[in-house]
Amino acid sequence: MTIKDMVVQVDQTAASERRLEAAVKLSRHLGAHLTAVYLAAEPFVRRVSRLHLPDELVREYRRQAEAEADTVLSHVRRMVGAEVSVDAVMEIGPLDRLPVLFAHLARTADLAIVGEPDRDSGGTDDAVLVEVSFMDTGRPALVLPQAGTQALPPRRVLAAWNGTREASRAIHDAMPLLQGAEEVILVSAATDKGDDRQLPQLGRAMADHLKRHGVSAKPKMVTSVGTTIADLIRRQAAEEGADLVVMGGYGHSRLREMMLGGVTRHMLERMTLPLFIAH
Repeated sequence: MTIKDMVVQVDQTAASERRLEAAVKLSRHLGAHLTAVYLAAEPFVRRVSRLHLPDELVREYRRQAEAEADTVLSHVRRMVGAEVSVDAVMEIGPLDRLPVLFAHLARTADLAIVGEPDRDSGGTDDAVLVEVSFMDTGRPALVLPQAGTQALPPRRVLAAWNGTREASRAIHDAMPLLQGAEEVILVSAATDKGDDRQLPQLGRAMADHLKRHGVSAKPKMVTSVGTTIADLIRRQAAEEGADLVVMGGYGHSRLREMMLGGVTRHMLERMTLPLFIAH
């Protein structure tokens, strides 16, 4: 239960700068190595008839992509300096393969750090990148809002706890952050389906387990009747003054297409706080 190797996706946006700042803070706090990854897309031409790009044009495009990547990655090295052990790498490939390339790198790290999908710019590729960062890696992901965060490492953490494998995985993967927090609130949501009678007992059991790991945790039962689970989690996070939400990520892969569950998708679509998520 240690985080000693992290990978963060960087680009030329202001959100990337805030993401990098958060990653450096966490690396310094955890004593972790940081790998900054710039994803560059190869030129794309839809395969119709025999149309193709001239080789020289492809080479020029790649030179430009490499120059842009070098600018960003050089900035990463200057910003980090000697405070944190850092690698800065570029991965180049077809646009639809970039999330896969990132996932391959994330599988050799303890934590992937990515940004909230940018819906104003379409966000499709950003959304896939976020999905694969925890659904296709076997590792947890820290998803940061575009507006950034002022509280990393977190002081107060809300962990969504419903007794499932995914929720347990997320809580245990987040243990290094939970151990450094002042308080962890284990929120369990009762529904009107009648299948949650064991939730209070499960909440107490997890709180006791976390305390044995040096985590100050308290269970909290709430009701989700009349509201969605995602809205309930966001409301509870605001009421508790949480800096971070920890939750299991639900979904499955179908014919290489990532299919997220409703709560996971809605949390990612309406982010207000950093989200630590594991599958």
